[in-house]
Amino acid sequence: MVDLRWFLAVLVLWAAFVEGNNNLVFKVKHKYGGRGSSVLRELRAHDSFRHRRMLAAVDFQLGGNGQPTDAALYYTKLAIGTPSKNYYVQVDTGSDILWVNCAGCYKCPKKSNLGIALSLYDMKSSSTAKEVTCDQDFCTTMFNAPYSDCKVGMPCEYQITYGDGSRTAGYFVQDYIHFDQVTGNLQTKSMNGSIAFGCSGQQSGELGTSAEAVDGIIGFGQANSSLISQLAASGKVKKIFSHCLDTENSGGIFAIGQVVQPKVATTPLVPDEPHYNVIMKSIEVDGAPLDIPTYTFDTGSSKGTIVDSGTTLAYLPDTIYDPLMNKMMSKQSSLKIHLVDEQFKCFYYNQNVDNGFPVITFVFQNSLKLTVHPHEYLFEVQDGEWCIGWQNSGMQTKDGKEITLLGDLVLSGKLVVYDLENQTIGWTDHNCSSSIKVKDESSGNVYTVGAHDISSANAQNTGNLFMLLIFILLMM
Repeated sequence: MVDLRWFLAVLVLWAAFVEGNNNLVFKVKHKYGGRGSSVLRELRAHDSFRHRRMLAAVDFQLGGNGQPTDAALYYTKLAIGTPSKNYYVQVDTGSDILWVNCAGCYKCPKKSNLGIALSLYDMKSSSTAKEVTCDQDFCTTMFNAPYSDCKVGMPCEYQITYGDGSRTAGYFVQDYIHFDQVTGNLQTKSMNGSIAFGCSGQQSGELGTSAEAVDGIIGFGQANSSLISQLAASGKVKKIFSHCLDTENSGGIFAIGQVVQPKVATTPLVPDEPHYNVIMKSIEVDGAPLDIPTYTFDTGSSKGTIVDSGTTLAYLPDTIYDPLMNKMMSKQSSLKIHLVDEQFKCFYYNQNVDNGFPVITFVFQNSLKLTVHPHEYLFEVQDGEWCIGWQNSGMQTKDGKEITLLGDLVLSGKLVVYDLENQTIGWTDHNCSSSIKVKDESSGNVYTVGAHDISSANAQNTGNLFMLLIFILLMM
């Protein structure tokens, strides 16, 4: 039984980067740990704000990463510069650059309600910092086109505008990032590497507020400007990453590189999409097909189903949500549904939910199945009070078609592999507190990588739960 303190949380990763034949270690922390039912409204608000960003026309494609039972999004503690200084940046699997707030930034947040100390990056304080100019190949590569109005020596600038009107703007710099390198089976040493990232000089809208404020964002999206794309373009890594977050014991794994074990079945990504979109074919309830209109899964211009680990819950259009809810509750017709925070459908139930409610299975192209058990799509607010994670999307594409978006509610307890080399995504049920095997492309060595927990002393000192997340950077 998963308590809401664990279920509705955001991980904080204490982080790293590498240049060379190396692996990395991350430590993570729940954002919403220990806050009980009061977090429900914030979860929905988080998803709502995120969707406004995702569905916007933006200069760089946007997305995210999170886990409903262990996270709603991640943020990482990066040590940047020489001498190094710590910065907290949100880990985002859909957005496409690493950027941090810089000295002199206009309307950057001064404090965070997350209980972390915010910092402003200053090039003048680092002996290894370099400004990236618009005439450098890096700048052209970032935008996949010649930089307009460029004159030699001018900075390589960027701007991102979100759907709610929030905006960040700045220029690219290059500096060292410090990390813990994994050198073998659960062995590490300290190293550093150099990477280009955005230096934000201006914020507006929600990005300038203290709510959920961090120092920046690190993107794992598909565009040329993302961290993984930069590494792949330099020949250092394969463009493959994976994550596995533990819902039971609060650990996890995040890896860049080829996963050798366990084996993962895959489905194609929809081409030319900024997010990780796939084609859903059907839905099963306890093995029986859900009776829904055939046109529900027509892609057309709706571009399939979005798989987004930055969204906490799962959002379904009316044509799926209504019949799914009716079928799911058909064997429990005596239960009285009530609303929590005027939006979450909840009920009282004192038995094992896995015995009283059906297993839901989403079926995708190539017959890939995503199975979600009752204890995963139901979460306990307090003893005996359960809320339903399925949400009516209320979201539409520009052509008016409703969106199907599957967040970490359905991804928990699974190893999820994003293979951008072959344009596929896949998953398999996995014990995320155990281990996976990954291949070092340079040496051919296969390493066993396991998840760990931080000591209870750290958890007591911070008032939040800390965990260790292994991050493997496998070089080519």
